[in-house]
Amino acid sequence: KRGRASLETCAAVRRGSRWRTSSSSIAKTTCWAGSRRSLPSSCCPDKKIICVRTEDITISGGMVRQKAKYHRFLDKRHLTKPSRGPFHFKSPARMLWRTVRGMIPHKTPRGMAALERFKAYEGIPRPHDKTKRLVVPDALRVLRLQHGHKFCKLGDLSREVGWKHQDTIAELEERRKEKAKVYYQQKKKLLQLKAKAAAV
Repeated sequence: KRGRASLETCAAVRRGSRWRTSSSSIAKTTCWAGSRRSLPSSCCPDKKIICVRTEDITISGGMVRQKAKYHRFLDKRHLTKPSRGPFHFKSPARMLWRTVRGMIPHKTPRGMAALERFKAYEGIPRPHDKTKRLVVPDALRVLRLQHGHKFCKLGDLSREVGWKHQDTIAELEERRKEKAKVYYQQKKKLLQLKAKAAAV
């Protein structure tokens, strides 16, 4: 089914008859429901999954509804000793990590190992900004969300509930995009020179 496809079948790159054992998934323009279904199934069969730009994940439903749901979650705590949990993460990467953890048998050795292979980040930190990134087609917003349906961004929800680094991440992303643009222009020129040399 469309929502059940694992990252192994829709985003991993195949080389000959062997799957690559590590992939970096870009979370921009992906839907929360689709990404959380695809990621756990791909963590278990010995694959390293790195999810970047988690602040741009789309959540179906308006901001008012999602904010009310999260505030109800904030009210859940240990009655006599809150330091025992549950712990309420406010950054987008940790929210996604906690959601994926709930879909993995994380208390078994196999589940612990799978969770260790999954990483999530806001923005695209080094060295992942220099690696090839993939998307999860079945989790794209244009495929998962009905036309005209309300949605909000995970980064905006995090800012509403107490995350303080959205502006910093946005600034760092602008710098990264400028550097990437310069690199791409140089790469295009080099490819054109190679094509001319091969044609002679």
